[in-house]
Amino acid sequence: MRVVGRPGACVLTWVVALGIVAAGGGLHAKRQTNEQELEARIDGETNPTKKAKLEIQLGALKLGEAVDAYDHNQFDEGPKLIGSYWSWMKQAWELLEKSGRDASRKPQGFKDLDITLRENARRLNDLAHRTPFADRGDIEHVGAEIDALHAQVMAALFPGGQPKGCGPPDAPKTAAAPASALRPGELHP
Repeated sequence: MRVVGRPGACVLTWVVALGIVAAGGGLHAKRQTNEQELEARIDGETNPTKKAKLEIQLGALKLGEAVDAYDHNQFDEGPKLIGSYWSWMKQAWELLEKSGRDASRKPQGFKDLDITLRENARRLNDLAHRTPFADRGDIEHVGAEIDALHAQVMAALFPGGQPKGCGPPDAPKTAAAPASALRPGELHP
């Protein structure tokens, strides 16, 4: 038994496929528009917290572009985008720091930077693991810079040190004697 397809279904399939391809091209144009729009909004913003949030968004967009570049083996473009990402994050921090806001009392902007830096540190770590060793240098360097910047943000948010329950657990007050220090036949205390 031979099944013959309907000619309308084939045409419909091609129309859908062309629509998907056209939409994919539109995504790149939309990303460019978002980038240009964010830059315009940054230039026009006078509130330092709002401006820093826009810079954080633009930095995250640049990191996404860098990840795409590395994933498509564009190892000449990736470092430029990673550098652009780093400069936006650093600029957002400097703006927040110079704003005179007490991050522990008014954390708006600082918390956004904290969350974004933590998320981006994971993305950079994942990217470094799937990038050839010879091309990891810029990723690892920016990752280290992001870690240092995150430590500064945390120090601003929690000036007295880390909040309770956020650090490593305290060491036990009494340590058991190592097994090698026991004489044969003794049990652990």
